[in-house]
Amino acid sequence: MVDIEKQIDYWRSGAVEDWEVAGELLKASRPRHGLFFAHLALEKMLKAHVCRFTRDVAPRLHSLLRLMERTELTLSEERREFLARFDRYQVEGRYHDPLLGAVPVAVSQAELRQAQEVFEWLKRQL
Repeated sequence: MVDIEKQIDYWRSGAVEDWEVAGELLKASRPRHGLFFAHLALEKMLKAHVCRFTRDVAPRLHSLLRLMERTELTLSEERREFLARFDRYQVEGRYHDPLLGAVPVAVSQAELRQAQEVFEWLKRQL
């Protein structure tokens, strides 16, 4: 039998750690990597919610919206659009395409601010 509280703790603590790494990477002018870790933090926080809602282990998914659909949470349309757009950073982090070019610093900072709003909201909901 799976200890759901341990699963939730595992995902939540991993999310917090990855969020810290995301900030460090952005400060070190590594936006592609920083946004990848920000995505990973959101993904893990959502997996904690999936565990809480389903009372089972989280699926091996990376799509933030697909994970969101497996929770009890309700998102505004603006946040849904953000999660859909933010998924690009997990793909770019895994399969970097130099032809796409670098994410401008101003864009990465704006994306991180929005991701932080969602991250903090998800954390409070747990």
